[in-house]
Amino acid sequence: MAASTAGLVPITRGYLAKFYDRYPFEPISAEVGRLRDRLHVMCDRYDALRRRIAGEDDHLVQKLLIRPPRKIDENLWRQREQIEEIVNLLDAKNLPCALRDSGQESVTSTKLAQERERMKDVMLCSLNNIISFQAASQRKIADMVFTYLPKDFRGTLIRQQRERSERRREAEVEALIASGASIRERYQLLWNQQMDRRRTLAQLGSATGVFKALVKYLGGVPQVLLDFVRQINDHNGPMEEQRDRYGPPLYELTAFLNQIFVFLSLWWKTFEDAEASGRTAESLELLTASATIYSAELKRFLHFIGEVFDKSPFLISAEEAIEVQGAAPVEEFKTVVIARGDNFKVDLVVEAEGSMVAWEFRTDAGKDLGFTVEFVDMVSGMKMPILPYQRYEAHQGHFYTTGSGSYRLVWDNSYSTFYGKSLRYKADAVPPMLLQSTKSSTGRSNSERQTKGEGEGEGEEEQEEDGAVGEEGGKGNTSQTSTSARVVAPVTAAASSGLSSDVHTERERERERGCQWRGGYRPDSVEGV
Repeated sequence: MAASTAGLVPITRGYLAKFYDRYPFEPISAEVGRLRDRLHVMCDRYDALRRRIAGEDDHLVQKLLIRPPRKIDENLWRQREQIEEIVNLLDAKNLPCALRDSGQESVTSTKLAQERERMKDVMLCSLNNIISFQAASQRKIADMVFTYLPKDFRGTLIRQQRERSERRREAEVEALIASGASIRERYQLLWNQQMDRRRTLAQLGSATGVFKALVKYLGGVPQVLLDFVRQINDHNGPMEEQRDRYGPPLYELTAFLNQIFVFLSLWWKTFEDAEASGRTAESLELLTASATIYSAELKRFLHFIGEVFDKSPFLISAEEAIEVQGAAPVEEFKTVVIARGDNFKVDLVVEAEGSMVAWEFRTDAGKDLGFTVEFVDMVSGMKMPILPYQRYEAHQGHFYTTGSGSYRLVWDNSYSTFYGKSLRYKADAVPPMLLQSTKSSTGRSNSERQTKGEGEGEGEEEQEEDGAVGEEGGKGNTSQTSTSARVVAPVTAAASSGLSSDVHTERERERERGCQWRGGYRPDSVEGV
């Protein structure tokens, strides 16, 4: 069974600000700044030498330097790209000709070869640390999401869809590599894929109308998760607090790594020049020291931020949000007050067979409302009950229609002599064209659920036919329940075929009489507020 999201809301920037106050990050080592300054001086020197040798005026330093991006995950992707560029430069096939084609080994060349291999290992270790951190972060988010998704075929379908999407993205990357693309082109694709994931989530969270009903009711995605994916990357949203708090040290490491790459590129381009050759020992010492301190500081940062993220929640209680923000969270339910002795109705017009009608509602604590669903033929105006009348404090359900027409949801407070009641509700009708692709992949599971649902429905009808109504006027279970309208398909079919009430079965007549007796509600006479 999926974990309950009752009373939970997405994290807010204010909440994260207070949470992050408990986890200050010790600043990046001052040695990073000193080494970066030295790298900058050496880069300018080698670039000037390169321009003099090649007779060019362009400044390669300015072309290779990058500005660290704002997003934390984009910085990690950029660092992965820069590490692979550095490892590629250190590969034997990309060494300067003086090193690659030398027939004799000197003390300097031997030391350079040893340090080159050691630096490759250091860089690859850093690359693996970033990849592991990103994978762990993705697993945490996925585990959180699936904790609150249904533990039935719907959750399985969502997992399978996610796996298919990831396999498709991996195939795109492999095809690009096979075409001979550069490291930069490959990482540009990887980042575009990451942004595509983010856009998909944002669109999912921002869904409205029938598409939102499809996601929520058919997919089983709780509203709080939709709110989470919509708000998490908003301007001035929770992630902005994360970037303000922990972005600067990561930006510093991104710039430092980029400076290492620029330095190595320029050194290799001028390596054979006599002036550059005289600085080999100095350059090698600077390069190895920079790679070592970068790797150590990156590992410290990832370890720290990983622990903070592990402790940071994605969903919090409404009370915590109110305490931090000073205001109640906004809900997307519509609210209406039903006066004593009155009722309220919502008509959902369906134009095609196979549409899904879905609803969710709740009332004030300790108070209930009668609820029923009926079919209204758009041609004849005939009304037929779909969901039997019962009282609820909260309820959620859906069914698939077998004909066009208007499906009326009715909340009844006619039995209350003294109290008006507040109703918060959502209701929508999803046309079959939006359901078709999902139905095709879930046909078997739906068939099993239909068989089970019809069996349960028959049992419920027999119990209602034979059983007596309680002392409270037939008041039903007031705990939150969920309904699948497979159990009312025969009634819906009768309604859509235009049958009049005088050809109802005896069981249907008995059910109508029971509904009328229990709440003073007549299925053929509904008055709205």
